[in-house]
Amino acid sequence: MSTLLEVSGVSVSFDGFKAINNLSFRIGPAELRAIIGPNGAGKTTFMDIVTGKTRPDEGRVIWGERSVSLLRMSESRIAQEGIGRKFQRPTVFEDQSVHDNLLMALKKPRGPFAVLFYRPESPDEARVEELAAEIGLEAALPRKAGELSHGQKQWLEIGMLLAQEPKLLLVDEPAAGMTLSEREHTTDILRRAAETRAVVVVEHDMEFVRRLDCKVTVLHEGSVLAEGTLDHVTQNRQVIDVYLGR
Repeated sequence: MSTLLEVSGVSVSFDGFKAINNLSFRIGPAELRAIIGPNGAGKTTFMDIVTGKTRPDEGRVIWGERSVSLLRMSESRIAQEGIGRKFQRPTVFEDQSVHDNLLMALKKPRGPFAVLFYRPESPDEARVEELAAEIGLEAALPRKAGELSHGQKQWLEIGMLLAQEPKLLLVDEPAAGMTLSEREHTTDILRRAAETRAVVVVEHDMEFVRRLDCKVTVLHEGSVLAEGTLDHVTQNRQVIDVYLGR
């Protein structure tokens, strides 16, 4: 299987504390992966490294068909390469409609003139409808984003990231604060997204991870402790000791 992202031998320390310790990780171009682990295991730092927010002390982060190093790129360049990240708290334009949030997020030339003279064309409108269908917000297109429920705002933000056509989507604890039906719908959105791109989900909720039905990577003290199906990793003695036994 070809590799989209390969992290190898990566370490990073903050004030003497090793947040990531010789971490290696790889994911294919259309794959869904869950990352679990106790607090302080390095999950957020891992995402910070991939998106260019944190520079590791050592190791390699290799990206895409051309096998380029992400470590030489700025955060904005990494985003242009096709890596999208969704944080825990949704950041949507509350005063704008769902339709306009999605429209603004479409992958378009971003120069000052392009933005100034931008007029949506019919393919743009069609893409907005398509995205709204994908995240289950077709009926909410005219509504202001600020009126949406917490779960719906999360879906809108995922839709806005998908609008940028990322090749890799990093999603941080999407199930937090959601109702059961919202969580089920979120699972569907992420699984569908992973049919055409790589999706990495950092999550604490084991039921949610089980529903994702994908390969799981367990982090502990900044390195990979175990990897495999959820059943496989949850039967691992070390995983039980450091994570599930708590």
